[in-house]
Amino acid sequence: MAEADVTQDVIAKRFDLYSSVASTSAGGELRNCEILLFGNSPAATGDLRISHGVLRDAIDADGVRATLRNAGLTFTGNPTEDEASRIVAVFAKAEASPTGAIRGRRNTMLSDADINYERHARAAVGAVIASVTFDPAIFVSGGTEHQCAPGAAPIAAIVRV
Repeated sequence: MAEADVTQDVIAKRFDLYSSVASTSAGGELRNCEILLFGNSPAATGDLRISHGVLRDAIDADGVRATLRNAGLTFTGNPTEDEASRIVAVFAKAEASPTGAIRGRRNTMLSDADINYERHARAAVGAVIASVTFDPAIFVSGGTEHQCAPGAAPIAAIVRV
């Protein structure tokens, strides 16, 4: 699809159209439009590096590990506690699988009447990330529309190199 074909008519309707390098967050509590851009520069003098990835689903621990390695950590298996201490921040998005299943197994995210599906998805993605990083102090936001394929989850990690 050409850039000119991305119009208001396809927003929130054509979920096959997405960026794998952008993440947005918006809420009614915001009074002003805010833009925060993270990136790496060869001219940077600091010791922080950011990377991004896309988790294929809510339980993709390998995707978390790949994002951390891409940011500059070197480990096999899971990071050691020393390596994990170099993780400065992890940001992710989460959404329930539109099919109601993950890897062919049914889940209740879309059918639980007590808890909104987005809360289920955020809890699952947050727990998977925390299990790899040894730290629950991560940011997981809901709503992945046009930020990855349906059922996937964008992730970014900042590490000290």
